Amino acid sequence: MKGKGEPIFGSIKDLVFIVLGVVTAAFALKGFLVPNNFFDGGVSGISLLIHEIYHFNLAYVILIVNLPFIIVGMFVINRQFALKTFVSIVLLGICLNYLPYPVITSDKLLVSIFGGFFLGAGIGFTMRAGCALDGIEILALYTGRRSSFTVTEIVFGINIIIFLIAAFKFGLPTSLYSMLTYFTASKTVDYVVEGIEAYTGVTIISSESEQIKNRLVNEMGRGITVYKGERGYLPGNFEVHNDVDIIFTVVTRLEMRKLKNLVNDVDAKAFVFASTIKEASGGVIKRRQRH
Repeated sequence: MKGKGEPIFGSIKDLVFIVLGVVTAAFALKGFLVPNNFFDGGVSGISLLIHEIYHFNLAYVILIVNLPFIIVGMFVINRQFALKTFVSIVLLGICLNYLPYPVITSDKLLVSIFGGFFLGAGIGFTMRAGCALDGIEILALYTGRRSSFTVTEIVFGINIIIFLIAAFKFGLPTSLYSMLTYFTASKTVDYVVEGIEAYTGVTIISSESEQIKNRLVNEMGRGITVYKGERGYLPGNFEVHNDVDIIFTVVTRLEMRKLKNLVNDVDAKAFVFASTIKEASGGVIKRRQRH
């Protein structure tokens, strides 16, 4: 019974995220960006530009502009992704046409920050449901496979074009505020998709590795991996070196300060460096509540 219920629960959860994302994104567009002639990056930015220049209905523009990306997504990703994305875009169009969102503010700074925040939250919620309200990433992924450019470079290039057009058509201040909107939306998407507990990989090199290993496992409850290495080889003292255990562990962003304090307490001279991990699974990463 549990196995049969999981797909149903997953579908209901995805539907809730899609509806929440669509309603939130529509609120950002009608409550902040559209009344103040502001823009975003990606497909949303392209749609807003077309709407402002030619005064076409934004709901239809967003649907038409996204259709090619949905078709590409069917081949680049899968049919389920394309179907969910299509449903999301249609629902967004319905919200834009029929829900009476109030205009919240005309203050440019507030529009930039909170318009970007709500738009990013909406896009993030739909991404958690396995689809997208903005198809620019699909285009970048498709193009990236056929060129030497990375996905980030392609998205950046497209957004530069959008903001340049906005600058020529509506003035530099509008373009600059729109860049702030895009930046806020991007950061919000990261937080919604990855959560505030985004994972960080930490490497620790210390002569007191045994004590650090013990405290990481027994005090912080972290799993660790130990590499056998050598330390030393300093300029002017190259011949001096010795074996050392190199400790690697994964913690959440919220645990980073605690880890630094722990290591500093054991060995203030320890070499510690960290790197962001976009996705992690398995191992002792996060303790789950038992029900």
